[in-house]
Amino acid sequence: MKLVKSRFPLSILSLCCSALVAAEDASVEKIIVYGDFQQSSLAQLSASASILEAERLQSRPAEHIEDILRIAPNVNFSSGASRGRFVQIRGIGERSQYAEPINPSVSIMVDDFDFAGLGAAALLFDTQQVEIFRGPQATVFGAGALAGAVLIKSTEADAEQADFVKLSAATKNSYQFEVGKSVSLSDALTVRGAAIHNQSDGFVHNSYLQRDDTNNIDESAVRLAAKYAYSDDVELKLAYRWYDIDNGFDAFTLDNIRETLSDEPGFDRQQTQAVSANLLTRLEGGDMHFIFTHASHDLGYGYDEDWTFEGFHPWGYTSTDYYYREVDSDTVEVRLVSADKWALFNDTTSWVIGGRIKNNQEDLLRQYTYADGDFVSRYQPVTKAVYGQLDSQLTDDLQLSFALRAENYDFTYSDNQGMTGKHDSTMLGGKLALSYQFGQQMAYVSVSRGFKGAGINPAQNVTANSRFYDEEYNWNYEAGLKGRIGDSLTSRIAVFVMKREDTQISDYELQYREDGSAEFIDIIKNADLGTNQGFEAELSWQALDNWSVSLSAGYLDAYFEDYTRADGTRVARQQQAQAPKYTANVFSQLYLTDALRWNVELDYTDRYRFSDGHNVSAPSRVLLHTQLSWQVEQQWQVQLWINNALNKTFYTRGFGGFSNDPRDYYAFEEPYYQLGNGRQTGVTLRYQF
Repeated sequence: MKLVKSRFPLSILSLCCSALVAAEDASVEKIIVYGDFQQSSLAQLSASASILEAERLQSRPAEHIEDILRIAPNVNFSSGASRGRFVQIRGIGERSQYAEPINPSVSIMVDDFDFAGLGAAALLFDTQQVEIFRGPQATVFGAGALAGAVLIKSTEADAEQADFVKLSAATKNSYQFEVGKSVSLSDALTVRGAAIHNQSDGFVHNSYLQRDDTNNIDESAVRLAAKYAYSDDVELKLAYRWYDIDNGFDAFTLDNIRETLSDEPGFDRQQTQAVSANLLTRLEGGDMHFIFTHASHDLGYGYDEDWTFEGFHPWGYTSTDYYYREVDSDTVEVRLVSADKWALFNDTTSWVIGGRIKNNQEDLLRQYTYADGDFVSRYQPVTKAVYGQLDSQLTDDLQLSFALRAENYDFTYSDNQGMTGKHDSTMLGGKLALSYQFGQQMAYVSVSRGFKGAGINPAQNVTANSRFYDEEYNWNYEAGLKGRIGDSLTSRIAVFVMKREDTQISDYELQYREDGSAEFIDIIKNADLGTNQGFEAELSWQALDNWSVSLSAGYLDAYFEDYTRADGTRVARQQQAQAPKYTANVFSQLYLTDALRWNVELDYTDRYRFSDGHNVSAPSRVLLHTQLSWQVEQQWQVQLWINNALNKTFYTRGFGGFSNDPRDYYAFEEPYYQLGNGRQTGVTLRYQF
């Protein structure tokens, strides 16, 4: 993809704001949005979305989706593991997973693979761009996109000038190796291979074991892709992905510091193998897509529950909690996209029709010190969907879009405690949007409806009235304006009101063991009504020929009403968790010379609650990142970078409402935090060939 060619390229500037496109500006090629049926341009998309291209990802630098999510407004994540793999958009999204099966609110797609709920696999390697969609995306992504969706689009197998090798080294004994290479085997067949390895000791010192690597990163992944053009009308894409993630998880302490005392540090592991086939056949009436995927995941997650060592607790309390999951997923999708010459209504309307089946099986083994024995469960959700979309050009400047998706959600559940359950429901969602182009600006208004399935809380000792919860619906009312203002400023602005029905919220049941120690059981319940409203703005300004500034900012007012907590407390109105009122990112790029570039970036996140079930909050914070890049000819780039340059303390997960400290005989309720990464300095060498 090409943008403006100049001494100081505007492409870098456009990436942070994700909006440097004007429909009538012939000097700028359109940024293609792949997470849309018609693969339209960003300037014509009647939705709030951010597109982060490869150069922007490299400038951070970014290893995992957690590194770049906060570039987009009103987007947040939580950890509770080695990575921030639980995503929230506009205040909606999951924050953790233990024994319960979850239905994600944010869909995470990696090319054709549906990795919703598997955020640990969201490594950024050989990535062409990342697309972040805000608001319900039911028509394209289905039940997993109640709040929005994230699409990681990889480099195409036949991409030109995309071969590279990258080496990075940083403090905390951190290293990264990444490579991508395409080979043309014939005029019709091109293959591409890519690989990555991330390694880091992390920011925790275990003083009991005298180790610095108990919260480490150890990640490897390989991608193979092939593109075969059988003819002008038939094209086949094949892909294979392999992940081997063996990270540590040793993050919590009684004193909320980076010195842990765990004698049995936890782990966060994932092994994945996935294959896909995408067959495109160009028919007289349109393009027929047949998409098949299969993925097998072996997951392991565990932690030292007492956070200390044997003998620390005066009553001999020591405990570990381990979760092992085997997840198999198969999807089949058929989609027909109309050809222009077969557009409806006198060549003014294009259409899409399709269907999709997704079959999952999730087998869980939980090994918990205080359980009578191992807990084993099987969760089998099946979704079947049909969808359609019409895009009608009412006038030269006015377009109407209408889309519907009906999805049947059917699951069965059973465990070795004698618990069984099943659920079968059909949910309806879609979108109605009207957009108007005037000059270099496009305005739109839209109404969309998203949904997510019902579920079960399977923990062995959860009370009967907390066992099941209902499906949730989300109505989103939105208006936006995007385009160029003069020659130097581009903007994207959206205002929205989201009304949630039967809001699924995270709560917990607090129970006490015989020794007085607290046990909190995570559950999901329904509140009556949730409201998430606010605005998003992304601005990009070419201040000087060699200096550009980009700003993204979000405001969010998210609350739920009419809810009774698991402990019986009545909540008339409460702010939703993981929903900071203000978020912002400022990105400054200055070319000191033709070859030397200096970036400065600020991330701001306002205070927010960690959970709906307690009042512990993350304080507001500002993180500073900076990079100095030197381009040697066209092939070599050397980058010096500092993340969290001011070494600010911030939190990525928090708990409260109980005591876990035996030193005060469990007498006081205290907050407990997982700390984010401190200052890290590194150097990256990249060779393009």
